[in-house]
Formats: sequence, C-alpha cells, structure tokens
Amino acid sequence: MSRPTLNKDIRNLKTFINWCKGNRYLTGNLITKELKEEERPVRSLNEAEIKKLFKATEQYPSMKNRVLLALATGLRRGDIDSLKISDIDFETNSIATTSRKTKKCMASRPVAPEIISELSNFVCSLDVNQEKIFKTKFSHRKWRKICKNAGLADLKFHDLRKTFCSLLAQNGVSTAVTQRLMEHSSPNLTNKVYTNVDPVLRTAVEQLPVGEWL
Repeated sequence: MSRPTLNKDIRNLKTFINWCKGNRYLTGNLITKELKEEERPVRSLNEAEIKKLFKATEQYPSMKNRVLLALATGLRRGDIDSLKISDIDFETNSIATTSRKTKKCMASRPVAPEIISELSNFVCSLDVNQEKIFKTKFSHRKWRKICKNAGLADLKFHDLRKTFCSLLAQNGVSTAVTQRLMEHSSPNLTNKVYTNVDPVLRTAVEQLPVGEWL
C-alpha cells in the first residue's frame, strides 16, 4: 500500500476520532501522524498545450465541451457526464453541480461567459427531449486519440482538473477560494496534490533585481 493511500486512511481515522471525542464516546489524547511523502510533480497544461488539445477536439463536439467544462470549472469527469441541461443557467453564467464523490453541492457554480456561450451552441444542436448534456458515455479510445494528436499522449482527463486548480493559483487566486471551487476537505490537498506553482515560483524569482546587482 502506498504512503499517499495510507495517509488518506490516517486522515479519515483522525476525523473519526475527533467525531468520537465530540460525542464523548472517547476520552484521552490519541495522536495520529501522517507518513512523510515524496513530493510528486503536478501534471498541468500550459497555454500552448491547452490550445493544441482544443485543436485536436474540433471534430469531436462532445469531447470538446467536456474538456471546456473540465478546464473552466475543475469538475471531475463523472460529474461532468452527469450534468443535465437544466443545470445550466444561461442568464447568470453558472451551473448547478453535485459531486458524486463527496456529495457536496454548489447551486450556482460560476462559469466564464465564453464557456456558457459554447455550451449554448452545443445544447442547441441536441435533441429537444434530451435531458443530459452528453448523451454518449466518455470514450477512452477517443480521448487517447485526441491526446496523441495533440502531442500529449500521457495526459489523463483528471489532469485537466489539476490544470484548472494550478491556473487559479498562478493567477493569484487564494487557496481558500480555490479549495471552495475544488470542493476539497483541506487546503493541504489543494496545494500539495492539485496545484502546480512552478510558474509562480519562476515569476517570483524573475522579479529579483539581478540585473542591477551585476
């Protein structure tokens, strides 16, 4: 069993212990400590890679709109597939979402107007009686073909969620706001597992007046 998996179980155990203490089922001072993990690089796309990915999805409207939603909202693939047309509020540029994994709901998740416009065009092409935004299931074969054409053969769809999170951080959005949009239980998960801050670090270092020193 990997250390990240063990740490996840340890965090769940800690939550259960705190619940027991809160309900007076447990007394004493039990201490839980997570295992040290090696830092793993977060896979996220840069602007050029995002453009290549969108170009590769042009002939697949359903997949293109899935990618749009993932990059613009950070939603998981399963939550995107379960979205209904009625969940989209075209007037307020928002979407009502429910996480199948955490069961958390966001009645009015903000979405960029440009994305809503693309979704509107896509929805207009669907059957009148269609309830869900996407009638067909996610095609892994088609996804692999798209990634290969975009020169991103090792890309996972979940990496689009990480890209969304990373782009927020790189554009100065606070961890608290990012955590809320990602529906994470802790800021540590947001920062450590989903956020690639390498470009932020590079920008910070480049602000040093090295030229003046030399």
